[in-house]
Amino acid sequence: MLKFIIPLILFIVIAVFLGAGLKLNPKEIPSPLINTPAPVFSAPKLNAPDDKLTPADLTGKVWLLNVWASWCASCKEEHPVLNELARQQSVILIGLNYKDNPEAAKQWLAEGGDPYNDSIMDVDGRIGLDYGVYGVPETFVIDKKGVVRHKQTGALTAEALNDTLLPLITQLQAE
Repeated sequence: MLKFIIPLILFIVIAVFLGAGLKLNPKEIPSPLINTPAPVFSAPKLNAPDDKLTPADLTGKVWLLNVWASWCASCKEEHPVLNELARQQSVILIGLNYKDNPEAAKQWLAEGGDPYNDSIMDVDGRIGLDYGVYGVPETFVIDKKGVVRHKQTGALTAEALNDTLLPLITQLQAE
């Protein structure tokens, strides 16, 4: 009797863990940066390579860091959402051009519209590595004190923007 009960209990335990795993959203990749200071960088601007941008330049402001590339298909999907966000002028939007050719990036923005207040170049991917970028696109919400408050993995949708990011941005701007 005992030799049948132990495999049955083991099967039930495995089934419970499998069932719980199936309910998880694979796009929700937790970031260890949440509620920690944003990684420091000094990066050349895409349209003015002699000028640098650092997170310290944005202290006192809520801002988004959107990681993108001209070769990224999902970035094309989210681009109209970013253009609409830029029209609203509700938050500073910084683009991190990730492992991309600067000329291709400039052409891509010229063709699709440039929603960014500034774009910076991360040709070798070091800034992305510091931010724990798994792939493009990814978007980080950073508060007035320079603390990462949210990470959006994958293409930013109008639903995610309206339901998650904009309410968080409004809350952070009021603090």
